[in-house]
This record gives sequence, C-alpha cells and structure tokens, in this order.
Amino acid sequence: MTTSHRPLRRLGFLTIGLFDPADPGPGHESVLSIIELGERLGFDSAWLRHRHLQHGISSPLPVLAAASQRTSRIEIGTAVTPLGWENPLRLAEDLATVDVLSGGRLNPGLSVGPPMHLDDVKGALYPDTAELEDFTYGRVERLLRLVRGEPASSFSGVQGIETFSERVEPHSPGLASRLWYGAASTRSAQWAGEQGLNLLTSSVVKAEWAEGEEPLDFAEIQRGQIETFRAHHPLGAAARVSQGLVVVPTDSATPDQRRRYADYAASRLTRTATPQGPGRLMFAPDLVGPSDELAERLRAHAGFREVDEVAVALPFTFGHDDYVQMLTDLATRLGPALGWSPAG
Repeated sequence: MTTSHRPLRRLGFLTIGLFDPADPGPGHESVLSIIELGERLGFDSAWLRHRHLQHGISSPLPVLAAASQRTSRIEIGTAVTPLGWENPLRLAEDLATVDVLSGGRLNPGLSVGPPMHLDDVKGALYPDTAELEDFTYGRVERLLRLVRGEPASSFSGVQGIETFSERVEPHSPGLASRLWYGAASTRSAQWAGEQGLNLLTSSVVKAEWAEGEEPLDFAEIQRGQIETFRAHHPLGAAARVSQGLVVVPTDSATPDQRRRYADYAASRLTRTATPQGPGRLMFAPDLVGPSDELAERLRAHAGFREVDEVAVALPFTFGHDDYVQMLTDLATRLGPALGWSPAG
C-alpha cells in the first residue's frame, strides 16, 4: 500500500572508496570519477565516509578538495568524520580551506566517541594524552566555536612582517550552517537539535526500549529520533534531516549484478533481526530491487516519511561499473519515482 510522502527534494549518495592497498591510486580515482558522474546525473550531494587504518578512504577532505576542482555544482560532504581522531583546531582549518576551494559546497558530517580500537592505536594517535582526551560532545562544541569564527588565540596583530589572526583562517562564513551530526540515539538527536546542527540519520540506530517494553522496529525508532531532533532545534519542523539507507535499484542491472546484490543483502540480513553488541545497535535491512518496488517500500518507511533529503549509501565491496549502474538507476528511475528532479 502506498503511504503519502512529500516529494523528495534532494538526493545524494555516500561511498567509502575501496582501493587495492598495493595500488591505491585507481581506487581514489574511481571515487573522483563517481562524484563527477553524480554531478552529470543531477545528484545534489556526494558524501565520503572515513575508513581509518582500512583499505577505504581514510582522509576524505583531500579527496573532496580534488573533487571540488573537477565539479562545479554538486555539494560534497563527510558522513561522518569521527572527531576522536581529529584535533578540532586543525580540522577547522582544513574544513574552511576545502569550503573555500569548493565555492561553499562543503557539508561536514561529524560524530563523537573514542576512536575505534583505541587501546590498539593510542600509542600512535595519542601516546601521551589518550587518558586526558575529551571524546564527548564537548569536542564537537570546540569545533563549532572555531568554525563560527570565535577566538582560537589570545594574540592577534602584526609581529615583524607577519600578521596573525585570533580566529581560524581562512574563515568561511556559511560553513557553520552546513555542519551535520550523525546521530544513532535519541539523546544525540536531541543534542544536535539544541546545537542548531543538521541531522544525518543512517542505517544504524540504538535500540531504545526498556526491558519488558514492546520492542520498536528500526523505522519507528528513526522516526522518533527525527521528531525529537526537530522538537529541540531552533528551526523546528524546518530543520534539515538527511536519511542514509542502503538502497540498490536493479532496473538496468545485469543478471550477474542482480545476483551479487541480492547475495550481499542476504548475507547482512541476520544482523537486522535483533539488537547487536553491547551498544544494542539495530541495522536496517538493505533494500534491493526494481525502482517501483523500492519506492513503495520507502514510502511505507516511518523514518523516510519524515524527510525530503536522502543520501543513499552505496553498498561496500562492489566495483566501479556496479556503482555506475546503481547511480544511473537512482538518478533516472528511483529518484523521479519519489518525486525528485535532477539538479542542473
């Protein structure tokens, strides 16, 4: 049954950019080519995800800086940058620099928490300060202040022949309004709203029901988090939210591609049945099939009904030609079926 939903206003995609560790260049070039294709197809945004100490894009900002010089319209972002790996002042400089290079198209997505496998990497990352580092929301608040142009130094003025600023330079005035927070819990969604950030939702949420209560499904939890975010945001119902599920249209796929996509989704289905791990994480099933069927399933999704922006997550481990097929069908079949019109 079709459920009413406002037309999809903005459509983007997310990738992690896998590469061969023995020859990483082609994988990075593939990502740049995919972003160029996204602009030609009319996508509104392209997002990269950090993959530290893995064979995926570990440093998205240099890649996005390169992409900004090969495109002119499409917005570019990170979904997300885990701030536990970053120095907020240095990151603020990098973000502002890429935003200036892109002409104001950067959309940084952020998250907090200790770095993954902290005990294994702290000797290289924070050899002397790991126990002192603040991995809470306070780390995001530091970055926000710096991006907004608040003082980073108590000194400014001329010293010799050099001029120093008290704020991060370059300063990009519109960047602060394009900061996003990747929230998996209601608490994080509320905090993001209180900070006036935009909200990134994904295919992962925290199971948030008490023992003895009736379990909620993924879509209902996501819907509740979006409502909480907007209830605490200064813009209310107008606050921006982008949803990021794994959605794979198969309209123009070959029989071999359809088989591989279906096998991939089936291999990940078990994890969607119950909360996973000590964090009680819930995963959304991957959506694979013809665009008309996917449109029906999305319209029936309680979380999707709350948004008019989507950044489809491209599934991991596939090849360049597969992503070309997925993006082409997203832009020419599924997007229009949801009311979206290509930009440009």
